[in-house]
Amino acid sequence: MVKAKAKVVSEVVIDETRCFGCGYCEKFCPSDCFAIKGDKYNDHGQLLPTIVKPEECVGCGMCVWMCPHLALEVYQSSAT
Repeated sequence: MVKAKAKVVSEVVIDETRCFGCGYCEKFCPSDCFAIKGDKYNDHGQLLPTIVKPEECVGCGMCVWMCPHLALEVYQSSAT
C-alpha cells in the first residue's frame, strides 16, 4: 500500500511595524512570492513588501533568515 503525502501549506506573516522595506525578502525568495509595490506603506512611510504569490511559498524560511529587522515569520501546516 502506498501512503499519500500530506501537502504542506505555508503562510508568511509580515510584521509591518518592524519592516523597513529593505527588499531582502523579495530578492532572496526562491519562489518569487514577494513584490515591493508603490501602494503599501507603514506608519513611518517605508514601502512594504506584498505577498503576491502565497500559493507558491515552499516554506523554506529564506525570507526570515535574510530579514535584518526580524519582521517575517513563516508558518507551516499540513493539509489533508
